[in-house]
Amino acid sequence: MQLHTIDTGLFKLDGGAMHGVVPKSLWNKLNPADEHNLCSWAMRCMLVETDGRLILIDTGIGDKQDEKFFGHYYLHGNASLLGSIKAKGYSPEDITDVFLTHMHFDHVGGAVKRAGDQLVPTFKNATYWSNANHWDWAVNPNDREKASFLKDNILPLQESGQLRFFEGADGDEFVPGFKVRLVNGHTESMMLPQIEYKGKTILYCADLLPSMHHLPLPWVMAYDTRPLETLKEKKILLDEAVANDWLLYFEHDATNELCSLQQTDRGIRSGTIMTLENM
Repeated sequence: MQLHTIDTGLFKLDGGAMHGVVPKSLWNKLNPADEHNLCSWAMRCMLVETDGRLILIDTGIGDKQDEKFFGHYYLHGNASLLGSIKAKGYSPEDITDVFLTHMHFDHVGGAVKRAGDQLVPTFKNATYWSNANHWDWAVNPNDREKASFLKDNILPLQESGQLRFFEGADGDEFVPGFKVRLVNGHTESMMLPQIEYKGKTILYCADLLPSMHHLPLPWVMAYDTRPLETLKEKKILLDEAVANDWLLYFEHDATNELCSLQQTDRGIRSGTIMTLENM
């Protein structure tokens, strides 16, 4: 197995929303906000090369929405989804699977592109993976999350015939060496890849732990639909991670890609900070 970091660029979100009940006097030291109270966040995906398959985990925000939409998020940085895939020596046609942790626009936007006046899957040879519970949640959205589930990002996957559902339970394998952990605090049935690599276990944190600074248990995003469930899920997975010497891979941390963990008198905190390339 070979893992590759796929950077798709940076965007900005409200610092208060990203840090929930944590006071700005604390989080602003770690991720300083601009004059509009916005902080920069990564949209860091992953490419998994294993057993003749090339699996892309999440796809970033994409580029097909209109100027008004992107005006809310201040996209910046030089990286792009397809540019990063190309830099690793692959083309969009090489992707065999797109594993979507969940259907929020900053995770699934790059899964679909515009082709003339049509919306089509970006990766024409790939199978796209969600799960039935989350799919139903996304296509019948609640009022709180409706703005995050954009039909242009979601329905073309089903219409193309390229969509399939992972039917396993929490902890079941997607492919050998790649398990799926199911969590429900951020949104219904979000899927976290748990991957065995170079003798270590890597947990792809998606939006359970959007950044390394979200390791303390109370640091829960205001975006989460069930914050107390997130708190419980964080504790379970972090206890398991520190006990088994896992590494955590952060999708939204603009600075820190991957870290080990250590138990401290303040709870579980980061240990060594690294990247996939140098682990």
